[in-house]
Amino acid sequence: MDFMFLLLVLLVVLAVAFILYMVPIQLWISAIAANVNVSIGTLIGMRLRRVPPGIIVLALIKAVKAGVDLNVNQLEAHYLAGGDVDKVVDALIAAQRAKIPLLFERAAAIDLAGRNVLEAVQMSVNPKVIETPLIAAVAGNGIELKVKARVTVRANIDRLVGGAGEATVLARVGEGVVTTVGSTNDHKEVLANPDHISKTVLNKGLDSGTAFEILSIDIADVDVGRNIGAELLTDQAEADKKIAQAKAEERRALAVAREQEMMAYTQEMQAKVVEAQAEVPKAVSTALREGNLGVMDYYNMRNILADTQMRENIAKPEASIEDLNNPKKNK
Repeated sequence: MDFMFLLLVLLVVLAVAFILYMVPIQLWISAIAANVNVSIGTLIGMRLRRVPPGIIVLALIKAVKAGVDLNVNQLEAHYLAGGDVDKVVDALIAAQRAKIPLLFERAAAIDLAGRNVLEAVQMSVNPKVIETPLIAAVAGNGIELKVKARVTVRANIDRLVGGAGEATVLARVGEGVVTTVGSTNDHKEVLANPDHISKTVLNKGLDSGTAFEILSIDIADVDVGRNIGAELLTDQAEADKKIAQAKAEERRALAVAREQEMMAYTQEMQAKVVEAQAEVPKAVSTALREGNLGVMDYYNMRNILADTQMRENIAKPEASIEDLNNPKKNK
């Protein structure tokens, strides 16, 4: 009998706990107290759909108290889609206080796109300053300038979905700075009027297609870097020097090869001359032996050769008296 009574009590307690879990009475009372129309059946349906009633009801109470027109179905659908209900409601309240037109559908789309919709609304009210990394640009005279800029941006609610982020804005600003500095003839012009860079870059419409609106571009710092033009000229001169040296070495090697070739040819000719001269005594000896050449003829030939040698020595401007008196010496 006692066992049955205890079992009955346990079943009653479990039933009451289940009912209290399925029917969050406290949330229902809080909603009624805040003039939020949420029925018991709606709360039970949230439990069955695995939606935490506390998140939806508390967010709805916050919206109603702030004067934002929302209903349970909108918040529940956004939660089931994977969105952050509290952040969307806070963003709608902040937008309403700042008198920024923002509908629930757009806020939910921004949140589901992965962007922080509350931060975007806050940035629309309080613009954000983005500092660019050090940008290296070269002026027309070849001097490098290192520029650092501060970009003041405001979130564009209408372009948050599908708009480019901060990285794109910084890249475009860097490109604009490089182009503007490169179009100047002298780096001193940039140092004298750095605001010329900001005005020129700002007029390029760099915020097109981004999730931000650029309010201002301020040059924070400009430093003079290397003389790129002089370095390029030096490198070009060094390259030209190496090319000229290579061509000169090629010509020298070709001249040496030709000289060696001529020397070999000259030695070959000299060898042939020596060989031919060695045949002369043999021919003379054969002519004398066979009677084709007489002794007097031989002496006359020697005299003619000596006379010819003397005439050649006289024709030379550097010929000495000794050479003329002794023609056999140069034989």
